[in-house]
Amino acid sequence: MENEEQCLKGFGSKMAPPYLDSFDDEEEEPLLLKITGLVPGYMQEEPFKLNKYLPVTPLPSLQPPHYPLTPQGTQPSTSGQQEESMTWTKKAAYGVGHILNDICASMWFSYTLLFFHAVLGMDGSVAGALLLLGQIVDALATPVVGILADKKAGESVVCGRWQYGRRKSWHLGGTLAVILSFPFIFMMCMVCSGSKNDDWTIALYYSVLVTVFQIGWASVQISHLSLITDLTPSEHQRTELTAIRYSLSVCSNVAVYSITWAVLHLTRGGVMNKIGPDDAYKFREIVLIGLVLGLIFTAWFHLGLKEPTSVHRPRSALNPGKGSTLLSRPQIQFFKSPRLYQVAFLYVSSRLYATLNQVYMPLYLDDSLDMEAEYLATIPLVSYASSFITSLCVKCINKRWGRKPTYLIGGIISIIACIWIYYGEGPSYENHQIYLVAALFGAGSSITLVTSLCITADLIGTNIESGASVYSAVTFADKLFNGIAVMIIEYMKCTGDSCPNYYRDALAFVCGGTASFGLIALATLIPFQVGGRRGH
Repeated sequence: MENEEQCLKGFGSKMAPPYLDSFDDEEEEPLLLKITGLVPGYMQEEPFKLNKYLPVTPLPSLQPPHYPLTPQGTQPSTSGQQEESMTWTKKAAYGVGHILNDICASMWFSYTLLFFHAVLGMDGSVAGALLLLGQIVDALATPVVGILADKKAGESVVCGRWQYGRRKSWHLGGTLAVILSFPFIFMMCMVCSGSKNDDWTIALYYSVLVTVFQIGWASVQISHLSLITDLTPSEHQRTELTAIRYSLSVCSNVAVYSITWAVLHLTRGGVMNKIGPDDAYKFREIVLIGLVLGLIFTAWFHLGLKEPTSVHRPRSALNPGKGSTLLSRPQIQFFKSPRLYQVAFLYVSSRLYATLNQVYMPLYLDDSLDMEAEYLATIPLVSYASSFITSLCVKCINKRWGRKPTYLIGGIISIIACIWIYYGEGPSYENHQIYLVAALFGAGSSITLVTSLCITADLIGTNIESGASVYSAVTFADKLFNGIAVMIIEYMKCTGDSCPNYYRDALAFVCGGTASFGLIALATLIPFQVGGRRGH
């Protein structure tokens, strides 16, 4: 002990505090650790002169760190290394992981009300209530999934020799719930054959299916979204992943409308082909084709993308010192920050615009413009083709002009589409202009939705351990308000031919109002910087 005190005295005040672990040799081992620089908080300013301390010899197995020793609490940046590791195969494998969800969402929002109304003959209030139930279940499941997915985030789920990432485990479980429930929503009631007029039995049957489907859908959505911040700390690469995700979402919608058009075109009959009770088999075929396509891409996602674990995560993921300071507090505390609610309001407005446009465009074409069945697929197809093309440019626009100017452009385009659809009428509008209106709806939805998701990723910053919680928080109100909006619109709908332009007004005023609210939310964020400093 006296020899060690003399050695410590020779090093002076630059020596780190004593190493307080337990060793077999209490005299020599702590000193070796101090000399080799393995004590946190030690700053090496000059080489050690080991020949002054003859009793101490360095071990050959102990190699010096490959980077200069730094004080405890700081780490060298690895963003450049992480950016290089994001190959296109990895980005593509991530992007396809939400295609099954997108196909189901496209069918759910575009054709569920039409199927319930025209094929099953449901009352509008009952159909709206089922859609509201689905959105409520989705909204309630979202934060639960987010909290559970963030619990021990980065660790693997181990069952014997089988090991799987926690995010992808939630994704896999949600996928199973989706494929076991969603196809039956677009089929005739399988347990109601003896009571076709029993509205309560039919409503209960579809309520169970909708509940299971929405829980599974929420599990897939939140686990997939939270992987964005797990895979890279780079702001521009997160923007790219979000754009890829949204582009493939648009492609999924395009695929649904293409399949729908093909099925309706090949099975058309008569001069004025309108949707009716005899078309139930058409919806069944559309759903089954979409599910097979989605499952192929889900297999690609699970086989082609390895989820980062806590061992392989970037250092910035473990050190919240840079970027957004919001999530460095306990999770309960960050809900008190107004910035979270500003971003949530922005996202909700963007999502409401896109969803309500998707829900009521087919009903507007069928009820207000009295178009044939094929146009219920071709015009939404134009909208999503425009959305896809626009999504390819969103990354460049965000990088050149920034988040807020990009969102402003999208909001203005969205409002122009709503004004046009309200004043449009006549043969020229129905034959030609309606396609331009659909294109504007698609472009506005794409810009505002992608940019709002990028702003959400900026809010998370480097605090990826709470990514799922933040995404679940900002999507909770979106899903809830979507269901409430549809329920109110369906409940207020007049019966008969007394209001032929009801769905036109719903698109013009409700979608236009949500776009305006999005611009108001953007205005509240102008004085503030969301997340860390933008990269270059």
